[in-house]
Amino acid sequence: MSDTLMFAFCLFDTGALLFLLVYYIITLSDLECDYLNAQQCCSNLNIWILPRIIAHLITVILLSFTGHWWIVLTSLPVTLWLIYEWFSVPKGNMGVYDPTEIYNRGQLKRHMRDCMIGLGYYLIMFFVYLYCMILSMLAGDPRHKEDPSMINDLNP
Repeated sequence: MSDTLMFAFCLFDTGALLFLLVYYIITLSDLECDYLNAQQCCSNLNIWILPRIIAHLITVILLSFTGHWWIVLTSLPVTLWLIYEWFSVPKGNMGVYDPTEIYNRGQLKRHMRDCMIGLGYYLIMFFVYLYCMILSMLAGDPRHKEDPSMINDLNP
């Protein structure tokens, strides 16, 4: 797979994750303003936890197979946080977002903060992938390659 296609996929994947996190923020703010009940909000958000982790892991695995280690290293803390969040759900809870505990100990504010941090991270990574895609497209520019069949007017 060429770097251009790989970065285009990463760009598309990160854009989808950006839209997902905007959905998270809207849903959590609806819960905060009492437009949704806790059961409805948490069931809507828990559906998208595993697809979010899988989408992020696909990007990290794809980047590690192609050897873009600096981007993998910047993605590693978010990957570890998502996996920790998934595996640290107490037994008996509905998921990462639990309706019985969402109002306890400021968890609603913590979830909102985590979504905003994730939104900032994916927004930065969106532009990093866009920049890398443009660089990989320019690296394959045929105008910069030397063609021996071209006649050079300066040399006789």
